Amino acid sequence: MNFNELGLSPELLQAITDTGYTTPTPIQEQAIPVVTQGRDVLGCAQTGTGKTASFALPMIDKLAAGRARARMPRSLILEPTRELATQVEASFERYGKHHRLSTALLIGGESFGDQERKLDRGVDVLIATPGRLLDLFERGKILLSDVRILVIDEADRMLDMGFIPDVERIVGFLPRTRQTLFFSATMPPEIRRLADAFLKDPVGISVAPPASPAALVEQSLIVVAPEDKRDTLRHLIASEDVKNALIFCNRKRDVDILQRSLSRHGLDAAALHGDMPQPKRTETLERFKNNEIRLLVASDVAARGLDIQGLSHVFCFDVPYHAEDYVHRIGRTGRAGRQGRSFMLASPEDGKNVAAIERLIGRAIPPFAIDGIAAAALDAEASDGRRSRRGEHRGAERRHERSPRNAEQRDRRPRRDNRPPRQEPRHEPGQQPHNETHDAEVLTFPGPAGAPVAEPRRRPPREPAPDHRSEPRVVGFGDDLPAFLRRAPRVAAEA
Repeated sequence: MNFNELGLSPELLQAITDTGYTTPTPIQEQAIPVVTQGRDVLGCAQTGTGKTASFALPMIDKLAAGRARARMPRSLILEPTRELATQVEASFERYGKHHRLSTALLIGGESFGDQERKLDRGVDVLIATPGRLLDLFERGKILLSDVRILVIDEADRMLDMGFIPDVERIVGFLPRTRQTLFFSATMPPEIRRLADAFLKDPVGISVAPPASPAALVEQSLIVVAPEDKRDTLRHLIASEDVKNALIFCNRKRDVDILQRSLSRHGLDAAALHGDMPQPKRTETLERFKNNEIRLLVASDVAARGLDIQGLSHVFCFDVPYHAEDYVHRIGRTGRAGRQGRSFMLASPEDGKNVAAIERLIGRAIPPFAIDGIAAAALDAEASDGRRSRRGEHRGAERRHERSPRNAEQRDRRPRRDNRPPRQEPRHEPGQQPHNETHDAEVLTFPGPAGAPVAEPRRRPPREPAPDHRSEPRVVGFGDDLPAFLRRAPRVAAEA
């Protein structure tokens, strides 16, 4: 089957031909006719299968007739990340270049004023992340009552990022008579519940088992000690035919550390993670797409939906905490019919996480050995070992400091300033203790060994306060009689 058989308009077919595509992918072949008919769609497909075009192409034809009004978009596409939203906007511009459709991108890190001006001119296709869309809605800059097509893309990623409450709130602002297209790479129970709530009599489309890796990706697993992972990664980059590669870390801090390490060894590497300003993220990603950067060290912000043409390798420097993330990471390569290569570097304490990944994909990941680097074995009982080791180490230090035996050892340690141990004053029975800090005006400390010790000067004792309780009690004015009482009273004369 080719695109001519899917009932698309001649203008759209011309745009598809200009991009170099001739044959639709399985999900495009199944989804495009259903979307054209106006039915709701529940799509489950792995990354790199052409999900974006499966809803973008029929949407362009459906929106070709009609005109958008100010601040009232005609369609809404929700994306979990800024990078994915930017990529979807580029797809609409590429496929809709022969149509006069207006698009707007609402993402964080960009100017509110520019986005508001686009909304004021009218928008046919609105592509947004949930947070920025709600910000503009609460400011009264956008109305969602005219949305006729809703697309929720990468729903499982939105679940992982905590966007589901925002998505539910946004759907509550939309009209009930609409077409909803719901796409997800995995289908956990929470996503299934959302699909049941948002969709009406949907057509289910699944072109691959949920969370299955791309068939064209050759996978390998390397288990080494944590201190050998950087050497292993550099050896792989040098020995493999790496044209360009994504290197994934679990934490943003590790992304920066690994990028600096690779740069110090003369490798062309850049970093990409969520703490970077949006203009810097966009610039770095464009440079990587244009082959100006060979290695991109990234967090999972880059693991969803990014279409890097001809990406040859993916390296998982850290084993992902969630097994589904492994599928999305390696799905950046092996796209559009090209072969891909992925390596996952694991430590012995990653045993449980590796086992969870292998259960999810339904097969064991083949091991890979490197000459000169000692291989290690996975510990099936360990889980997230780096964090647990640090926690146990900190707890052991606290227990070590609190133990009575070590408290005695601390008391026996030599004092740095050779001060004698402090001796508490002894008090006779019935004697009130006094505060030496008030008695001594100047505190002196012993000097070198054998030097005389000066006696501190003492303050003179304070005089006791007078006790007036023994004096006779005074009633009234006492012996003093005020002058006004001594005057004779004046009597008014009778008339």
